[in-house]
Amino acid sequence: MIKQETLPPVTISTGDYDRLAFLASFGLNFQQDRPAATMLANELIRATVVTPRALPPSVATMHSRLEFRDDVTWDVRCVTLVYPDEDAGEADQVSVLSPEGAALIGLSEGRSITWRTSKGWRSLTLLRVLYQPHGRFVEPWRELS
Repeated sequence: MIKQETLPPVTISTGDYDRLAFLASFGLNFQQDRPAATMLANELIRATVVTPRALPPSVATMHSRLEFRDDVTWDVRCVTLVYPDEDAGEADQVSVLSPEGAALIGLSEGRSITWRTSKGWRSLTLLRVLYQPHGRFVEPWRELS
């Protein structure tokens, strides 16, 4: 039985951080988005922010293809982590402004995150990063700062 929050290390790229911070602060204004926006904001506060070049390929980023397990139900899913405006409601997409998306962003393979919701405990484990766009493309102008 899950009994306490577990907050693993979180790593975010400089390219993702600014847009995610905006989404979190904007989401706090809407009742339906507030729980996930609060979680996302808290994850960003404790995140280590690195350049895209320094981001390990085993970290969940925006537009990553991920395999994760719900540690409460033991369901395993493969999803792409997307921004809310890109979420077409497909089963293989998870918005970063959802509880699952806010939990997965910045997580490393093999790491689990556990948190309490109004309906009980939730826990996810990132099993594998199947694709990460940062591993294939680096914004050279970001490396200059």
